[in-house]
Amino acid sequence: MAFSKKNSDPLSDKARDLNSEIAALEAEIKKLAPQLAHKSEPKFRSTALPLGETVSRAAEKTGPAPKSKVSEPVFEEVNRTKLAARTEAEAPEIYNELGVRKYDLPALLNRWRNHFRGPTTSNPRLVSYLAAGGVQGLRPLRYEKRVARNRFFVLITAVILVLLGLFLMLKH
Repeated sequence: MAFSKKNSDPLSDKARDLNSEIAALEAEIKKLAPQLAHKSEPKFRSTALPLGETVSRAAEKTGPAPKSKVSEPVFEEVNRTKLAARTEAEAPEIYNELGVRKYDLPALLNRWRNHFRGPTTSNPRLVSYLAAGGVQGLRPLRYEKRVARNRFFVLITAVILVLLGLFLMLKH
C-alpha cells in the first residue's frame, strides 16, 4: 500500500540547500580564523607612486621607508587635437549655434516610453515560469493581471459616475 507523498515546494528545498551551504562556509571561516589572527602587522602600499614597494608598519616606525624604483609618477600623453576634433564633430548635432542644447522630441518620447515600460528582466526564463504558474503556492501572473485590470475598470467606472452626477447637479 503506497502512501501518497505531498510534493515538496521547490523554493523551500532551494532555501534549505542554501542554508546548509551557508552553515558549511561559516564553519570553514571559523576554522581558518586562527590562521589569520597570528598575522599582526598589516602591509601598506604607497599610493603616491604607482609601482611603490610594499612596506610593513613596523619598518615604517623604525626608520624611513626604502627608496622605490620609480622616482616620478607615470603620466600618459594625451593628443588634444583628436579630442578637440571629436567634440567639434559632435557639437553641431546636439547644440545649436548659440551653444544651447537642441530640443529633441523623439528622444523625449523614448525616455517617457522607457519610463513607463519598467526595467527589463535579468532572467526571462524565470519570468515565463512564474507567469505560467509553474511554482506551487503562487498564483499565475496572468491571474494577477486580470484582477488588477478589473479593479482599474471598476475604479474608472466609479469616477465617471461621480463626475456625471456632479455635472448633472451643477446643470440644474
